[in-house]
Amino acid sequence: MTGITEYLREIQQTNKDVAAFDPALWNAFAGFAHEASKEGALPEKYKEILGVALAVSEHCPFCISIHAKAAIEAGATRQEIMEGGFMAVLMGGGPSMAYLRYVIDACDEFGAE
Repeated sequence: MTGITEYLREIQQTNKDVAAFDPALWNAFAGFAHEASKEGALPEKYKEILGVALAVSEHCPFCISIHAKAAIEAGATRQEIMEGGFMAVLMGGGPSMAYLRYVIDACDEFGAE
């Protein structure tokens, strides 16, 4: 079984590989991601919690690893991150519930309080 830190490492490597293969495409995507994620009417912490919830809904452990780590770095607590995950389960049901495993692992591995 792949751990959440390994998912993070793999997606970071994929991002580097895509950037090397097509810098223009990567820069466009990364620029959009940066603009969408930066603090605005919603604080960055809440945007990253939304990212965790959407990643759970989409069943993407790679995205869970990125957004959970970023949420923790932005000051989100384990409780806040888990509640975001619960909202995804509310909408996505049992299959989304299974992906809370990765949220729990991310909270543990990335030191959520």
